[in-house]
Amino acid sequence: MTRLAAPLIVIGGPTAVGKTQLSIDLAKRFGGEIINGDRLQFYRGLDIGTGKVTLEEMQGVPHHALDFLDVDQDYDASQFQALAQNLIRDCHARGVLPILVGGSGLYLEGLLYDLEFGGKASHDPLIRQALEQRLETEGAQVLYAELLAQDPLAASKIPIQNHRRLLRALEVMQVTGQKFSDQSQHETAQARYETCILALDRPRDQLYERINARVQAMVAQGLEAEVRHLYQVAQGQLLPSVQGIGYKEWWPYLAGDMTDREAVIAAIQQNSRRYAKRQLTWFRNRIQGTHWLDASDYETALAQATSLVQDLLDKQAEKGGTL
Repeated sequence: MTRLAAPLIVIGGPTAVGKTQLSIDLAKRFGGEIINGDRLQFYRGLDIGTGKVTLEEMQGVPHHALDFLDVDQDYDASQFQALAQNLIRDCHARGVLPILVGGSGLYLEGLLYDLEFGGKASHDPLIRQALEQRLETEGAQVLYAELLAQDPLAASKIPIQNHRRLLRALEVMQVTGQKFSDQSQHETAQARYETCILALDRPRDQLYERINARVQAMVAQGLEAEVRHLYQVAQGQLLPSVQGIGYKEWWPYLAGDMTDREAVIAAIQQNSRRYAKRQLTWFRNRIQGTHWLDASDYETALAQATSLVQDLLDKQAEKGGTL
């Protein structure tokens, strides 16, 4: 694969760490536009629970890949890869610096390393429909056992409760004849873009305090009402779009299977803290060449980020490259 000369800025890190503010500040400083990489923020109506950036918070900076899916639409990493590549290409054509914010696991890997895990060649509606029918009649345990037997590495990374990823892995293997895990390896892959990867972190106790406070703020902003509306739209079905943290915890409560509202909120906080820990571990283990910044001292972090981005742009200029 040929590395593309045009630059890409990536801002990662755990939930509630402060990625939005950094992305806005860098976009204003360098004339950039922001591409959302958080899968749940693709969906219309998933606003409060995903921490989706508001118009006021955008401060006039253009944002892309937000609110373009209905809650009953499926979406996978190969589709995001194609979308993001087009958005980045468009930014470069207009002389604009693309800034990718967030990035759900394989979605980010697929874009940065151009993984060949998806595309039309790995989709087959008939196979997918058959797998969905088997999931309904035979259950996830049977399908997961098949994945475990055929591709133990993929099975170790896909929770049995994540039906969307379980079905996708089995679909890809049936269509391509290859292990799903073989299609997501990038240890020897070259990054597709000239990339500056920035990741924010905070002391663990501070991060967890921010997560707990953020969940309480979401509840105060009307999270329960947002989820109730989605519950009605989905007719009680736990669609893939609402299986994210902040939404799925409400389902038993809304279905009448539990009555303790505070327990729902506590579960969201706990699951968010656990997710933040997994995000940090994943980023450190999977994304090469990351510059880690301490978000607890924001002004210093912003200065460091600004310097790193400027260094990348200066190197581009020395090579005769442009946006």
